[in-house]
Parts: sequence; structure tokens; C-alpha cells
Amino acid sequence: MVSIHENDPGAVPLEEETERESVEAAAKLSSKLIYEVIRRDGEEELARTKRSLFWSGTAAGIMISFSVLGEAILRTYLPDAPWSFLIENFGYSLGFLLVIMGRMQLFTENTITTVLPLMVKPTVHNFACVARLWGIVLGANVLGAFCIATLYAHTPAIPENLGPALLSLSEHAIHMPAGESFFRAIPAGILVAAIVWMLPQADESGFFIILTFTWLIAAGDFTHIVAGSVEMAYLAVQGLLGPTEAVFGFFIPVLVGNIVGGTVVFALIAWGQVKDDVLAAESQ
Repeated sequence: MVSIHENDPGAVPLEEETERESVEAAAKLSSKLIYEVIRRDGEEELARTKRSLFWSGTAAGIMISFSVLGEAILRTYLPDAPWSFLIENFGYSLGFLLVIMGRMQLFTENTITTVLPLMVKPTVHNFACVARLWGIVLGANVLGAFCIATLYAHTPAIPENLGPALLSLSEHAIHMPAGESFFRAIPAGILVAAIVWMLPQADESGFFIILTFTWLIAAGDFTHIVAGSVEMAYLAVQGLLGPTEAVFGFFIPVLVGNIVGGTVVFALIAWGQVKDDVLAAESQ
């Protein structure tokens, strides 16, 4: 058989073409291209309407409750053994899988996604756009958390035997000292941002990336503002948590910690490794 390149003096040899394709495929994993995927995703999110952001954020606040519920189910039915803690924390991944793979608006994802476009063009307009999105999404996440917590607490939506586990998980998360909640929130913010950074090159392994890193948040006893808001709301709607303790003892410390982890730590590091290449491309 004659190669298609033999009668074309200007054609690239088949071996070289194959090698070039392999190099191009490997280049897709570069930090710059990962950054570009996330930046474009962030710009799309910033361009969405307030209504779209609100409903997507509310849905995320509702669906993330399955992290708390999944963990409560496993805690209820697993035997009392030293290894049970590690297994029950896989339940925490359920809500994150639903939200992230369902492309819903989760506040902690936006601590990196929408910040990368801002780092390229740190204008007042872009800053206002990020602040607008953060405010809408966070408010919608919390609203969704309170809606689903009310359903769990005041209707027979879930079996009564899950109540003690839900209560125990919620009390543990919310009654942590404020300073400890803040510092425990930093690793959680970093891990969620790391998930966002890894997903563009994950392909079929995306499910396992989300599963592993959100399990690590639970197993490490780190604090997450949206999943934790479900636990906060579950106590609040039953009159077991006052507004002062909820806001200043849990919500604000965890919120700030997640932002520090996702934006100040991870996003700045991610930006630092691609900054020179991106700014050079922008100046051309």
C-alpha cells in the first residue's frame, strides 16, 4: 500500500504527524489552557442574568443538603466501629456531585471561577460584576438551604430515625468555636477550588475527583459555607440556634475562611503560574 504522503513532497510524514498530534493532546493539560477554560467559564457566569443566577443558586442550596442527609443516613445505619467515620463521610460527597456535575451555582466554586477574569482586568466594572454574582449566589444558596432544612425539620419528608444523626452532625458543625471554624474553612476553600481547576482535564474521572476531594473535606472535619448553611438552618428553624451565634459564630467565619482558601490562596497561586504567559498574550 502506498502512503498518502508519498506523492506529495510537501506533506508531513505520517510519523511526524502522529507525534505532533500527541504533543498537541498533551499540551491540552497545560496550566495556561486550564486557566483559559476556567476564565471563559467565569466570564459566562458573570454574563448570566440575575434571575438565572438566583434560581441556579437556590437549586444548589437545596441539592447540597444531600451531603448532610447522605452522611446522616450512613451514620445511622453503619455499625459502631472505628472505620465507620471514614465510610460515612462518603455520604458528604453526594450533594457536591449533584451540584457540580449538574452545573448549579455553588458559591465556593465562584471564589476561583469568577475571580480569574477579574485578575486579568481588575477594573471597577469587573469587580462590581463579581460582587454582584457573589451576593446573588450566596444569598440564593442560603435561601435554598433554609427551604430544604424546613422541609426536613417540620415534615415527614425523612424518616424519624435519621433525626438524631442530622442533629448530631449539625450541632458539631455549628457549635465549633468561631476561630476554629475560620481556619477549618481555609482547607475546604482550597479543595473546592482545586476541584474546579482539575475538572477541565478530568474527562471521565471527574466523578472520582469530586468524590475524593469532597470526602476529604468531611473526613478532615473542614467547614464549608453552603453545606454548613444546611446544618445551620436545620438548627435555626427548630429554635435550637440563635441569630447571633449563627451569623457571628458560624456563617461569617466560615464564609471568610472559604474565600481566603479559594481566592487568596488557590486562585492567586493559579494566577501566578500563568500570569506572564497570559499578560504576554493579551499585549499582542
